[in-house]
Amino acid sequence: MEGGRVLTVLLLVLLLVGLAGSSPPPEPVVCAHGTSDCTVSNAYGSFPDRTVCRAASATFPRTEKELVAAVAAAAAAKRKVKVATKHSHSFPKLACPGGRDGTIISTERLNRVVSVDVAKGLMTVESGMVLRDLIQAAAEAGLALPHSPYWSGLTIGGLLATGAHGSSLKGKGGAVHEYVVGMRIVTPAPRSQGFAVVRELCADHPDLDAAKVSLGVLGVVSQVTLALEPMFKRSVTFVTRDDSDMAEQAVVWGDLHEFGDMVWLPQQRNVIYRKDDRVAITSAGNGLNDYLAFRSSSTADLISGRVMQELLEKKNNTVARCKEAPTSVSLFEKAAYGFTNNGSLFMGYPVVGFQHHIQASSSCLDSPEDTLLTTCPWDPRIRGIFFYNNAYSIALSRVSAFIADMKKLRNSNPKAFCGIDAGLGILLRYIKASSAYLGKSEDSIDFDITYYRSYTKGEPNPYSGVLDELQQMALRKYGAIPHWGKNRNFAFEGVIAKYPEAGKFLEVKGRYDPDGIFSSEWSNQVLG
Repeated sequence: MEGGRVLTVLLLVLLLVGLAGSSPPPEPVVCAHGTSDCTVSNAYGSFPDRTVCRAASATFPRTEKELVAAVAAAAAAKRKVKVATKHSHSFPKLACPGGRDGTIISTERLNRVVSVDVAKGLMTVESGMVLRDLIQAAAEAGLALPHSPYWSGLTIGGLLATGAHGSSLKGKGGAVHEYVVGMRIVTPAPRSQGFAVVRELCADHPDLDAAKVSLGVLGVVSQVTLALEPMFKRSVTFVTRDDSDMAEQAVVWGDLHEFGDMVWLPQQRNVIYRKDDRVAITSAGNGLNDYLAFRSSSTADLISGRVMQELLEKKNNTVARCKEAPTSVSLFEKAAYGFTNNGSLFMGYPVVGFQHHIQASSSCLDSPEDTLLTTCPWDPRIRGIFFYNNAYSIALSRVSAFIADMKKLRNSNPKAFCGIDAGLGILLRYIKASSAYLGKSEDSIDFDITYYRSYTKGEPNPYSGVLDELQQMALRKYGAIPHWGKNRNFAFEGVIAKYPEAGKFLEVKGRYDPDGIFSSEWSNQVLG
């Protein structure tokens, strides 16, 4: 098979096989002896620095009482603590306590709905509840979470810690933390208070703006209360145009469409515009978003596809790479990216459906064990897809100039961008300014890029220099702020200085965890 066909193979697998089964993802926390001598990883099986994260022990509390006991035991022993989630999708080492003597507290079993108040539109859940389950539970009560990330395999505690978001400038915006009106968080305490306390933060509590996006350095979130809305419907249409006016459109698109986003295909000089707005609940349609790249894939095809991709990269076969990129995009476009009008068939745009069926997907998680015949595409137990994910936000006022500079870089070396196109381009999502101390201080656009990563340490992508130049330009010239849950380590250098309210966050951190039990080498470097 020609090396350049690898991406076509991978996408055909996702599009055409229609696999119903899948092996669930591996547990991120693995212990050699019961709950001792443990390692913790992420969903991709590797942190940016490729080091193995170890811990002396792990605990899996099922109740808030057990969670308090776990924090108290660690605080009394002055052991470092980090929180791990059910699937652990963060790229940075947020869940790594450092060294070998720390403790991991997993929220995997803290996964229940605590209460629902339909009249007030409030829902309280435990922090380990997966977004997919939260969205479904809300829908069963006739309620909807207004915005969310596109991948629903995150936990509510994990996605809040990293400021995860969808795309919107309307209302409160697309970040989930904007809909948090209450939290219960367990923090270390003096001996006189039993070494751990539960802090209850209501909507008007001054510390809530620190806890809503915290990187997990304040303590362990036990419960989260969200302000929801009555169920509504959305209408989605994707339109592809040339990128000649992209710089101008990017500034206004978020004001035109409540859930709008854009995907730029730089080498093809095209933009895929997402026209996405809420419509009347009586509108006809029962559409479903089952995004293609989040479906189960054949393990055999993933492995063979990766082999071909590695050959392509090692040979630096630019001609083949650039030839196949449009084919990959075309396959997704013809399959409506996984959207259907009735849950099974796509018959044309617009796709109209209920919010909980449109806002996010993660169908590769919804299957019983099949002995690894199929998996999520990035499952680390197989040698399949392996990638970097850069994501950084730029203030809306600077976006036009940044896009103009990106185009200049593209024009100087268009072949360097074929790999980005093959990875389905650069996703642009809108983020509204937030009151959260570690949230965005200005209305912004998040630029999200996924690209090839070698399994061999130190082996660069043939065009890694261009990709690094693009990121450095964003970070240094345009003051871009890296996404807390993505990126390689160098993207976070000096980042805390970009947050006007960082001092307030650090003050809360000092009160909640004065001994730095929940801090690590990584968080200390990032927070200064």
